Amino acid sequence: MSDFIIEKPIPYYEQFYHSIKKMIFEGKFKPGERIVETQLAKEFDVSKSPIREAIRILEKEGLVIVDEKSRVMVYQPTMKDVEEIYFCRMALESFAVELVTKTATNAELEEIEKTLAQTEQAIRDSQADNIIITLNELFHSLIIQYTQNSRLQKQLNDLKSLMYFFRVLNFQGENRADIILNQHRGIFECMKKREAEQASQAMINHLKLDLEHLIEVLPNSAETTKP
Repeated sequence: MSDFIIEKPIPYYEQFYHSIKKMIFEGKFKPGERIVETQLAKEFDVSKSPIREAIRILEKEGLVIVDEKSRVMVYQPTMKDVEEIYFCRMALESFAVELVTKTATNAELEEIEKTLAQTEQAIRDSQADNIIITLNELFHSLIIQYTQNSRLQKQLNDLKSLMYFFRVLNFQGENRADIILNQHRGIFECMKKREAEQASQAMINHLKLDLEHLIEVLPNSAETTKP
């Protein structure tokens, strides 16, 4: 039997979904900016259908808002949004890291430590921000994954796009890569010593500091923003 495998082409809507999402994360579409479907369709010489489907997925993830006049706007966080999401993260991720500290295998801990080493190397090599941000996300993702708790994973996965959106904003500022890495290392040192309560508190402290910094860098103080 032949080993030949027919690869299905990626649907247009999925390509546009990833492209628009990338433009949002890279700041090419700014928070509060309007996305005009007809303009995108014209620019890429396609019908509006795949653009609309991509927008529908992005709306479900919370990255765009569609108002009562069907205008599409890039999500712009309010202070309430930020505080609510970080409250959820503190509750869930502090529990997750406490659990993983108690139950993780040595191999799993080594995988987390490897991610920290990769992050440090990326910073030394002055790699692009999005690479370092993705490695920072991986640190948190591995902890969630190693809980083996599917319900907890689902709750955080529902917030995944917005959490990454906040990570991009949170990366603004002097020495942010080093600051975040040092906080991650502090969490991991507690994990490595199997100090579950200390690891949980270190995670809460890390997220609190992230929240404080994010509030400082939010455009227009976030509170007064309207889509």
